[in-house]
Amino acid sequence: MAKITLSNLAHRYAPLGSQASSYALTEINHVWQDGGAYALLGPSGCGKTTLLNIISGLIKPSQGRVLFDDNDVTGVPTEQRDIAQVFQFPVVYDTMTVRENLAFPLKNRGMAKPDIQARVALIAEMIGLEELLDSKARRLSPDAKQKISLGRGMVRESVNAILFDEPLTVIDPHLKWELRTQLKALHREFGHTMIYVTHDQTEAMTFADKVVMLHEGRIVQIGTPEDLFEQPEHTFVGHFIGSPGMNLLDASIHGDLAMLGERAVPLASAYGTVAGRTQIGIRPEHIRVMADGGLPAEIRAVENVGHRRIVRAHLDGHSLNIVLPPGEPLGTGTLHLQFPPDKINVYADEWRVAGSIR
Repeated sequence: MAKITLSNLAHRYAPLGSQASSYALTEINHVWQDGGAYALLGPSGCGKTTLLNIISGLIKPSQGRVLFDDNDVTGVPTEQRDIAQVFQFPVVYDTMTVRENLAFPLKNRGMAKPDIQARVALIAEMIGLEELLDSKARRLSPDAKQKISLGRGMVRESVNAILFDEPLTVIDPHLKWELRTQLKALHREFGHTMIYVTHDQTEAMTFADKVVMLHEGRIVQIGTPEDLFEQPEHTFVGHFIGSPGMNLLDASIHGDLAMLGERAVPLASAYGTVAGRTQIGIRPEHIRVMADGGLPAEIRAVENVGHRRIVRAHLDGHSLNIVLPPGEPLGTGTLHLQFPPDKINVYADEWRVAGSIR
């Protein structure tokens, strides 16, 4: 296991002299702590896989360094970095049995046969393949093959890191929760440094201790799942995290008040002069419906999704999403809303602004 440091790291695929927008990754300085469980989260094309491949050595960065425990490995080939990588599509040997597939990385490193048998049996049990150990891989379902791929990534006890690149894409939805749970259990059991690439916020939030959010080749926030939900540092994070995402409303900020046109919304903190395009953000789950008073919003649609209802509304020209439990009374026409001050975030030119507590 290793601490992984990214120092002044950036990468571009276009030739030098091209526009800055050609950078797949803009400058990154970050430390992945030894034994941490991290998720790289973001939409397609944001640079997640490029960053993972730089860490693994499949890509050499255009600038900056990669360090494992303070040792510079930027020019070290993949096979010498002592990492395991699990890819989006299963990489298995169809002519081998499950047992032989799991044992292959250990045999290559000269581990004693009794130790290989014990380790393979342990991993097979943890990923639910113990009854298929002697089955040929070619006869198995895509789900089972991906389990083999996951197991082979986990089978080595001593690795600097285990890197996962969208490993559950081909897995049936009802099995994804099971495999995420198994990965968490494996992390708790063995304490490997794990970095997990995904575009799925549920996978990221349930797997990782820390989520690294990328947007257009840039890290816009690193934090716990709760941090990203409650205090998004960038409006993109607020929009991407949540279903539906954070409501963002243009507002002018005056001390401890946000003005939505002529309507005043109290804030939990006081703000000085806030320049640029200013907005307030509030999660649909945090908006409260009142009997009267508050902010009047016109109901446009109501969607029942089992355990909750999503209300689509308009507030003085702003589109607004509100999440309500199924039993909460809901009339027609106009809702009276309250935005709890401690649940409101303030943004200027897309970045969160910190206020001073009143």
